[in-house]
Amino acid sequence: MSFGENIEQLIGSSTNGLHACHHTWERVRIGEIAALVNGYAFKSSGFNDKEGTPIVRIRDVTKGVPGTYYHGPVDDPKMTFIENGQIAIGMDGDFNCRIWGGGQALLNQRVCSLTANEDFYSQKFLALALPGYLKLINDHTSSITVKHLSSLTVRDIPVPLPPLNEQRRIVEKIETLFARLDKGEEALREVQRQLSTYRQSVLKAAVTGQLTADWRAQNAHRQEHGRDLLERILQTRRETWEGRGKYKEPAALDTTDLSELPEGWIWTSLGALISAGPQNGLYLPQSKYGSGTPILRIDDYQVDWLRPMSELRLVAAEPDDCQKYGLHHGDFVVNRVNSVSHLGKTTLLPSEYEGALFESNMMRFSVGNLISKEYLRLYLTSDLGRKKLIQNCKHAVNQASINQGDVEATPVPLPPYLEQEEIVQRVSEESSREIASLKTCQTELARSAALRQSILKDAFAGRLVPQNPDDESASELLARIQSDCPAKSKRSRRTQAA
Repeated sequence: MSFGENIEQLIGSSTNGLHACHHTWERVRIGEIAALVNGYAFKSSGFNDKEGTPIVRIRDVTKGVPGTYYHGPVDDPKMTFIENGQIAIGMDGDFNCRIWGGGQALLNQRVCSLTANEDFYSQKFLALALPGYLKLINDHTSSITVKHLSSLTVRDIPVPLPPLNEQRRIVEKIETLFARLDKGEEALREVQRQLSTYRQSVLKAAVTGQLTADWRAQNAHRQEHGRDLLERILQTRRETWEGRGKYKEPAALDTTDLSELPEGWIWTSLGALISAGPQNGLYLPQSKYGSGTPILRIDDYQVDWLRPMSELRLVAAEPDDCQKYGLHHGDFVVNRVNSVSHLGKTTLLPSEYEGALFESNMMRFSVGNLISKEYLRLYLTSDLGRKKLIQNCKHAVNQASINQGDVEATPVPLPPYLEQEEIVQRVSEESSREIASLKTCQTELARSAALRQSILKDAFAGRLVPQNPDDESASELLARIQSDCPAKSKRSRRTQAA
C-alpha cells in the first residue's frame, strides 16, 4: 500500500522532536532543494553474486554495500547509478535511507537517490533529518500488503530550513558528538564479540574435558566409565526402541581421526544415544497457514533463543499429522536444510512447546534419561559439535543439507553421567556471568541510541548550536530557493515553521 495522508498535517500534529523546527527557521519541500533519481527495472535474470556491475537493491540500503552484480549491458540512458555521498532510499518495506558509501553502483527499481543542492541545503543535514520523516510516513502507511513509498511523496516532504551556515554548524556538532558515541559503541560491540568467542572457548573446554579436569581428578573413584554407561544406554535402547523402523544396533563408529578423550570418556555416535527419531518435519502448502496448530519454523529459534509459543505461526493440520509431528518436552530439533552458516542449528525444547508441530526443513529426535540432555545440547551447539554434525552435508545451489543418517553418524564424546552434570553446572555458571555482561552491553548500546535521538531532537529544535544574527536568514534563503526554481516553488506551497 502507498501513503495517502497529508504530510503537512501529520508533521503539524506530531509531538516527536525529530519533526521539530525552530521558530526562526522555515520549511522547504525536498523537491525544491534536492534532485531525486529513481532506479531502473533491471531483469533479475542478470543478477548474480560475482560478475558484472554492482547494483543496489532494497536490501542493500541498510547494509551500505551492494550485495549483487548485474551481468548485462548498462548503456541504456534510463539506467541510473548512485555515487558515494548521495542518499539512498529504499522505497518498499521500512523506507530506510543512508548516505551511500559503497562505491558507484546501479540503482535497481524501488530504490532512489537524493542529491541536495548545497548552495541551499547541506546534503549531510538532509541525511540527518530525513529518517524521522520517512518513519512518520511509514507509520501512517497501511501494511495490509507491502508498503510502498512514491517519489512524489519524498519530494513533498517539508523538511526544516535553517540558515545555510547554521545547517553546517549543526552537522559539524552532530558529527563530533556521534563520533564519540561511535567509539563507545564499537568498544561495546567488541566486548560482545569477545563474549561470543569466550562462550565457544568455554563450550570447547566443556566437551573436551578441560573444564572439569580438576573435578575429574578428585572424583575418579565415584565415576562410572563412559564405556559402561554406553552399554546401559544401548540396553535400555533395545528394550524401549521407538526410533526408525525395526531395531538395529547402531553402526560402529570409526574413531581413527577423532581426538583423544580424557580417562573415563569414550567416543560414540549420536545414533547410539537416540531413543526416538530422527524424523523429518511436516510439509504443508502456504495456503494451510493462518489458523490451527502452532508450528515451529527455522527462523523461530537460534542458539539460546526460542520464539515464544504464543507467537508461532499457525497451520491447519490433520489430526493424524498433529499426532505424528507433535513435539514433546525434551525433543531436540535440528535445522537440516539451510545455508552452511545455519545448517545444523540445534535447540532443546522445553515443556512450553508440547504439541507444537515442526516444519519439513527440520528433523527431531529424543534421547533417554541415561544421558544429560543439557550436556548433549551444549555439545551440539558448540562449534566442535556442529562441525561434526554437518561434516558430511550435501551442497546444492545456495544451500546445503544433512540427512537422518548424517545425524545418527555424528560422533559424540560421552563422559560419565556425574561428570556430564558437573559440566552443565559449570557452563551454566559461566553463562550467567556472560549473560550479565551481554545485558550490560545491550543496556549501554540502547542508551547510546537514545542519546543519538536526543541530540537530533535538540538539533531540529534549534538548541544544539547557537543562532548567529549575521547569517543569511532562513526566509531570505527560502526566497533564493524559490527564485532559483520558480516552477517547483509554484507547485509547492511554502510551509511556515511552527
